[in-house]
Amino acid sequence: MRENDMLEKEEIFSKVLRAGRRTYFFDVRATKADDYYITITESKKFTEEDGSFHFKKHKIYLYKEDFSSFAEILGEMTSYVLNHKGEEVISERHQKDFKKEYSSDKEEHVSHRSSFTDIDFDDI
Repeated sequence: MRENDMLEKEEIFSKVLRAGRRTYFFDVRATKADDYYITITESKKFTEEDGSFHFKKHKIYLYKEDFSSFAEILGEMTSYVLNHKGEEVISERHQKDFKKEYSSDKEEHVSHRSSFTDIDFDDI
Protein backbone atom coordinates (compact mmCIF):
# COMPACT_ATOMS: atom_id res chain seq x y z
CA MET A 1 0.00 0.00 0.00
CA ARG A 2 1.37 3.42 -0.92
CA GLU A 3 2.07 5.94 1.88
CA ASN A 4 -0.61 8.34 0.54
CA ASP A 5 -3.21 5.55 0.70
CA MET A 6 -2.35 4.94 4.35
CA LEU A 7 -2.63 8.64 5.18
CA GLU A 8 -6.03 8.87 3.51
CA LYS A 9 -7.18 5.80 5.40
CA GLU A 10 -6.10 7.33 8.72
CA GLU A 11 -7.98 10.59 8.08
CA ILE A 12 -11.46 9.13 7.70
CA PHE A 13 -13.30 11.84 9.65
CA SER A 14 -12.01 14.51 12.07
CA LYS A 15 -13.28 17.37 14.22
CA VAL A 16 -11.29 19.87 16.28
CA LEU A 17 -12.37 21.71 19.43
CA ARG A 18 -10.15 24.63 20.46
CA ALA A 19 -10.60 25.53 24.13
CA GLY A 20 -8.06 28.10 25.35
CA ARG A 21 -4.66 26.44 25.79
CA ARG A 22 -6.21 23.06 25.09
CA THR A 23 -7.18 21.58 21.76
CA TYR A 24 -9.23 18.41 21.44
CA PHE A 25 -8.97 16.28 18.31
CA PHE A 26 -11.71 13.76 17.56
CA ASP A 27 -10.66 11.34 14.82
CA VAL A 28 -12.29 8.33 13.22
CA ARG A 29 -9.61 5.81 12.28
CA ALA A 30 -9.56 2.34 10.77
CA THR A 31 -8.21 -0.90 12.20
CA LYS A 32 -6.16 -3.29 10.08
CA ALA A 33 -9.41 -5.20 9.52
CA ASP A 34 -10.95 -1.96 8.18
CA ASP A 35 -13.30 -1.49 11.14
CA TYR A 36 -13.62 1.99 12.64
CA TYR A 37 -12.72 3.35 16.08
CA ILE A 38 -12.36 6.83 17.58
CA THR A 39 -9.34 8.55 19.06
CA ILE A 40 -9.75 11.58 21.30
CA THR A 41 -6.55 13.57 21.77
CA GLU A 42 -6.08 16.42 24.23
CA SER A 43 -3.19 18.69 23.27
CA LYS A 44 -2.13 21.35 25.77
CA LYS A 45 0.38 24.10 25.00
CA PHE A 46 3.04 24.94 27.59
CA THR A 47 5.20 28.04 27.20
CA GLU A 48 8.70 28.12 28.70
CA GLU A 49 10.26 31.20 30.30
CA ASP A 50 12.48 31.70 27.22
CA GLY A 51 9.40 31.94 24.99
CA SER A 52 9.74 28.48 23.49
CA PHE A 53 6.82 26.11 23.83
CA HIS A 54 5.91 22.45 23.71
CA PHE A 55 2.73 20.42 23.65
CA LYS A 56 1.67 17.62 25.95
CA LYS A 57 -0.72 15.17 24.39
CA HIS A 58 -2.99 12.57 25.91
CA LYS A 59 -4.91 10.16 23.74
CA ILE A 60 -7.70 7.68 24.36
CA TYR A 61 -8.87 5.01 21.96
CA LEU A 62 -12.56 4.26 21.89
CA TYR A 63 -13.79 1.13 20.15
CA LYS A 64 -17.32 0.47 18.86
CA GLU A 65 -18.13 -2.08 21.55
CA ASP A 66 -17.65 0.69 24.16
CA PHE A 67 -19.51 3.54 22.40
CA SER A 68 -22.85 3.05 24.12
CA SER A 69 -21.46 2.73 27.66
CA PHE A 70 -19.01 5.58 27.09
CA ALA A 71 -21.74 7.91 25.79
CA GLU A 72 -24.05 6.94 28.66
CA ILE A 73 -21.45 7.62 31.35
CA LEU A 74 -20.27 10.84 29.66
CA GLY A 75 -23.89 12.01 29.55
CA GLU A 76 -24.36 11.17 33.24
CA MET A 77 -21.17 12.98 34.22
CA THR A 78 -21.92 16.13 32.21
CA SER A 79 -25.50 16.22 33.53
CA TYR A 80 -24.26 15.82 37.09
CA VAL A 81 -21.84 18.75 36.74
CA LEU A 82 -24.42 21.02 35.04
CA ASN A 83 -27.16 20.10 37.54
CA HIS A 84 -24.93 20.76 40.55
CA LYS A 85 -22.89 23.73 39.30
CA GLY A 86 -24.80 25.15 36.32
CA GLU A 87 -23.31 26.21 33.02
CA GLU A 88 -21.57 29.33 34.33
CA VAL A 89 -17.78 29.06 34.41
CA ILE A 90 -16.83 29.76 38.01
CA SER A 91 -13.08 30.14 37.59
CA GLU A 92 -12.31 33.37 35.72
CA ARG A 93 -8.83 32.24 34.78
CA HIS A 94 -10.33 29.64 32.46
CA GLN A 95 -12.03 32.31 30.37
CA LYS A 96 -10.32 33.37 27.13
CA ASP A 97 -10.26 37.11 28.00
CA PHE A 98 -9.03 36.66 31.60
CA LYS A 99 -6.38 39.17 32.67
CA LYS A 100 -4.77 38.75 36.06
CA GLU A 101 -5.19 41.79 38.28
CA TYR A 102 -3.23 42.40 41.42
CA SER A 103 -4.82 43.88 44.51
CA SER A 104 -3.00 46.51 46.54
CA ASP A 105 -2.20 43.87 49.21
CA LYS A 106 -0.34 41.79 46.66
CA GLU A 107 1.52 44.81 45.33
CA GLU A 108 2.66 45.70 48.84
CA HIS A 109 3.82 42.12 49.36
CA VAL A 110 5.80 42.27 46.10
CA SER A 111 7.44 45.56 47.05
CA HIS A 112 8.52 44.13 50.41
CA ARG A 113 10.11 41.20 48.62
CA SER A 114 12.21 43.50 46.44
CA SER A 115 13.77 45.15 49.53
CA PHE A 116 15.65 41.93 50.36
CA THR A 117 19.30 41.63 49.38
CA ASP A 118 20.12 38.91 46.91
CA ILE A 119 22.88 36.76 48.36
CA ASP A 120 24.82 34.17 46.40
CA PHE A 121 25.65 30.85 48.07
CA ASP A 122 29.35 31.65 47.45
CA ASP A 123 28.99 34.85 49.58
CA ILE A 124 28.29 32.83 52.74
